[in-house]
Amino acid sequence: MTTAVGRVGDDRLAASPARRLGRLQREGRAAYLFLAPALLFFCVFLILPFVFAIVLAFSDWGGFDLGTLKWAGTANFGDVLSFDGTFVKLILVNTLLFAFGSVFLATFGSVLVAYCIDRLAFQGFWRVLYFLPVVATVVAIGNVWKMMYQPAGLINGVLNKLGVNSIGFLSDASYALPSVTVVQAWASIGGAVLILTAGLKAIPEMYYEAAEVDGANSWHMFWSITLPLLRPALLFVLITQFIGGLQSFALIIVMTGDGGPVNATNVAAFEMYQRAFKYGAWGTASAMAMVLFVIILAITLLQLWVARRRGEETS
Repeated sequence: MTTAVGRVGDDRLAASPARRLGRLQREGRAAYLFLAPALLFFCVFLILPFVFAIVLAFSDWGGFDLGTLKWAGTANFGDVLSFDGTFVKLILVNTLLFAFGSVFLATFGSVLVAYCIDRLAFQGFWRVLYFLPVVATVVAIGNVWKMMYQPAGLINGVLNKLGVNSIGFLSDASYALPSVTVVQAWASIGGAVLILTAGLKAIPEMYYEAAEVDGANSWHMFWSITLPLLRPALLFVLITQFIGGLQSFALIIVMTGDGGPVNATNVAAFEMYQRAFKYGAWGTASAMAMVLFVIILAITLLQLWVARRRGEETS
């Protein structure tokens, strides 16, 4: 009797790993089934277009019939990266100035706004107020600021009251790109504020209490406690802002129309749009997209490397 009971127990122990493995396999199949719509969307709208863009970068295509697709080798990259071309000398410079300028202004402004909101009453109201530009359309934002930048607009009206002559914010090549950069930074502050306020909420109050006991003022606490502990959220904001700034072109279309004056606001994404949809040079536009992709990847990896090095030095 004892032997029979022991044998049944051994059979159950031997069968339990098999049952657990079967249950895990069934759960895995169910998980993939639920993920299938998202994976299908990812493949159709991200992976396939990316592969097709790589093919187009090495091809000559007018954009209408795949039968006219011709292999061009690296000729498109040669045209894009040629020293005499405007892409490297002007458009990439404008793109980097636009991206770095908007990221600097947006990051500095979002840190300041988030720090102030964290110390105000009715924080939900202020977060919603600053988030409104994010949910507004680019067309609405661009047109409102375009009217404000006009010679008879609000900004020049204030300057005239102060005794300053009207400035051609969008008609003068010296002011056009900085003017659009300010609008891009203003429009992207709201999303960064939400992320940074969440990061500020995650900082324990005991650090500030201990620093206050040691006699630290607000500036010392901000520089020695807030910024170091806010680094993960700040890194995410920097990366997403850089990617958005390097890819942005809708605001430029709305505010300047053609990247003017004299290509002063012409950036890489806008030039790609024109080459593909206006001139039908899909191969050249795809080569530009690949160059921009490499630049975005390099800047992102550099940011991650710098953040990791700074984290190791402070740890």
